[in-house]
Amino acid sequence: MAADDSAPVRFVVLPPTGTRPGAEEFSTLLAQLGGLTTAAAARRFAASCGIRGGRVECDIRVLDSVGADGPKLLEMSPESANNLRAREPGLRIVPEVFFAPAHVRYAARVMAPRATTAAKTPITVVARAGGEPIRGATVVAFTDFAAGIGAEATSKADGTAAVALGSAKKIERIYVYAPPGWWGGFRRNVVVKKGADIVVRLSRIDPADPDCLRHYYGSAALEVGEGVTVGVIDTGVGPHADLVVAGGQNTVLGEDPADVADNGAGHGTHVAGIIAARGAPPTGVRGLAPAVTLHSYRVFGKDQPGASNFAILKALDRAVADGCDIVNLSLGGGVRDPAIASAIQDARAAGTLVVAAAGNEERAPVGFPAAEPACVAISALGVKGTFPRGAMEEADVREPFGTDPAEFIAGFSNVGMEIDLTGPGVGVVSTVPGGLMPMSGTSMASPAVAGVAARLLAADAATRRMRRDQARSDAIARAVLSAGVRRGFPPSFEGSGLPLP
Repeated sequence: MAADDSAPVRFVVLPPTGTRPGAEEFSTLLAQLGGLTTAAAARRFAASCGIRGGRVECDIRVLDSVGADGPKLLEMSPESANNLRAREPGLRIVPEVFFAPAHVRYAARVMAPRATTAAKTPITVVARAGGEPIRGATVVAFTDFAAGIGAEATSKADGTAAVALGSAKKIERIYVYAPPGWWGGFRRNVVVKKGADIVVRLSRIDPADPDCLRHYYGSAALEVGEGVTVGVIDTGVGPHADLVVAGGQNTVLGEDPADVADNGAGHGTHVAGIIAARGAPPTGVRGLAPAVTLHSYRVFGKDQPGASNFAILKALDRAVADGCDIVNLSLGGGVRDPAIASAIQDARAAGTLVVAAAGNEERAPVGFPAAEPACVAISALGVKGTFPRGAMEEADVREPFGTDPAEFIAGFSNVGMEIDLTGPGVGVVSTVPGGLMPMSGTSMASPAVAGVAARLLAADAATRRMRRDQARSDAIARAVLSAGVRRGFPPSFEGSGLPLP
C-alpha cells in the first residue's frame, strides 16, 4: 500500500547550521513559523508555500518551540514539508525520531506459538541465602536466544513464574530481572524435565560490598564535586533519599515542564546516582561526585520507552542555559540525527561537555549520539568478582581480557575508533525509586566518566573560571581524557583507557 502523503507527520525545523539562527532572515522566519498557532495563520502560510486543497486549514501546526526564534516541532504532511523546503531552502527540515535508554535489558522478541495456550514451564525465583521466595521478578526465558524466541513472566508471591514455552525440552538462557534490593540472576542451557524444579537463586544487595564502580573509585567524600553543575538527560530523576535535584526541566511534549521525576523506568535515577548519590551503607550508596549541583532533564514521557529528538535538543539547549558544565546522555539508537548533532555541537561551543553512552548492540559500531565527534564516547568495562555467583552479569563476560585478567569490555558494549574512554558498566549498584538496584550498560559507564570529569573540574578552579566557550569544554575534555589509564585493550575498545582522578 502506498504511503499517504496527506497524513500529518512531525518534523523538527532548524536554521541552516546549529540550533540558533546566525542570520536575521532565519531568526525572522523561525519566529514567523512559531506564530502558526491558529488555523487562519496556518492557512496563510501554507498558501504562501504553494499548498492548496481541503487540508490547508490544519496542514501546518506548531507543537513546540525552543524560544521565539529557535528550532520548532511542526506537524504537517510530507507534501507540505517538501513545499516548505522549496520555499525556504536554507531551513533544515528533519523527521522526528526517537531514542532509547542505553542499558541492557533482554526481552523475548518472538513469543512461542499460541503463547496464551501453550504449556507453561514454572521457574522459581528464591533468595540464595535462606531460600525465601522473591515476588515481582521478571523472568525472561529463551529457547533460541539469537532468534529471540522465548517468553517471559513475573514471579508471584511463592516466587514462581509460569513461562509459556510450550513443549520446549531445553532453555538456552534464563535472565531474571529482580525487584529493588536484589541482584538479578542468569542460567544457561537448562534441561526441562517433567516434575523437576527450575530454580534461580538471587543474592541480596549489600551496599557495603564494592561493585565494579566502587572497585575503582571507592567512596567519595560528601564535598567532592562542589562548584560543578551536571545535567542528566534521561527518564527523570527520583524521588530517592540519596539524591538532591537542584533544577532541570521536563521537555516532553504535553507534560508538566516542572515534573523532572523519573517516568517509572528508574533508568535516569540510576544514572544520576552514579554521579551524585549522597548515601552510605548500610542503606544507601555514594556517587562519584556527590556535591555537584544536579539537574534533571526528562526527555522520556510517562511510561514511554522512546525520547524524541526534539525533546533531547530542547533539553540540551536548556542545560546550557542553566550553566551545566557536563551533561550525560545515556541514550541512543538509529542513524545520526541532525537536530541532536547540532545541539551537541552548540553545547560544546558554549563550554558544556557532553558525555555519551556508546550503545549495547554487542560489539556493533559506536551508536549515535556517542559517535558525534563533539561527544566523549564511553564503552563499558567489567570486573570479574565484583558481582555474585549466578548473577546476570556473568552473561556479559567476554574476551578479550585486559592486562588484569579479571577485567573485560562487556560483551554487550559497542566498540569502534570513536571510543574515547571506558567506564565501569557491568553490575553497577545505584539508586532507583524504591531502593537500590544493579544495572549494566554503557548507560552506567557514561555517568561514571561524567562523574570523574566533575571531580576533576571541581579541583580545577582555573578551568571553572574560564569563559563558557569551546576552549572551556575542551579543557574539561582534555582533563578527563588525560586521566585515562590504559587497561590493555585495543584502542577501539577502551580509547584512552579508564579515567582515574
